[in-house]
Amino acid sequence: MATEGPAPRTAVDDQGTPLVLPRGPIRRVVSLVPSLTEAIAVSAPGVLVGATDWCSHPAGLDVDRIGGTKNPDTTRIAALRPDLVVANEEENRAPDLEALRAAGIPVWVTEVRTLDQAFRSLDRLLTLLTKDSGLPRPQWLDDARDAWADVPPPPDRPHRAVVPIWRRPWMVVGRDTFAGDLLRRLGFHQLYADHDERYPAIPIDRLRASGADLVVLPDEPYRFTATDGPEAFPGLPAALVSGRHLTWYGPSLAEAATLLTQQLQATLPPPD
Repeated sequence: MATEGPAPRTAVDDQGTPLVLPRGPIRRVVSLVPSLTEAIAVSAPGVLVGATDWCSHPAGLDVDRIGGTKNPDTTRIAALRPDLVVANEEENRAPDLEALRAAGIPVWVTEVRTLDQAFRSLDRLLTLLTKDSGLPRPQWLDDARDAWADVPPPPDRPHRAVVPIWRRPWMVVGRDTFAGDLLRRLGFHQLYADHDERYPAIPIDRLRASGADLVVLPDEPYRFTATDGPEAFPGLPAALVSGRHLTWYGPSLAEAATLLTQQLQATLPPPD
């Protein structure tokens, strides 16, 4: 009498959505999120079969490219026969994720708005991808936890910052964001943290009059540079920072606290 193989597994993603996963280890993954692409490639080598055009890390990643985060080619993704697609509620559009689910593909959606959420989310997802394959727990994940645990608590009177992420129109970091939480931990209060929107559009004259101590200009999603961004805030110190370290949750977190602190502090006047 023939015996059946192991039953499909069930899991729940960050949004509480149930997924039916294939029998055995997950061996084929498509990532729609650059930071998750890096985290998976480093932690479970060989598992990724597809990633977006914006997935720039790790360098030399050799997988099929399936379009952008906002316009992935769902037909191409389905043709890759993934065991799992990983996505993010902020970076990816619901209609694209629904199209993948309709094609019978499990979609794991992350929801990350704080550093603590990032660590919990990464731990769950990477355990799912590594444990059944006999791979070790990613060392970088523990290194990142330790690095951020060593950050001193924020001061009672943090530096006040505005954090543009786009221009034409000007848009800034608002409420309930991962980048805002990292800045808070590093001693910087971004002035639109209580705004109704997560990434509000704010006219430049209001940004200049916001009472900020400095403007924080990341190099993504808009690539602010020394000649593109600071000139819009005359008289205000401008900190050019790594967008990958400010907004990605992955291996970059292990060095983000140190690097961002250096980039931010270099802009501030010396203490009295």
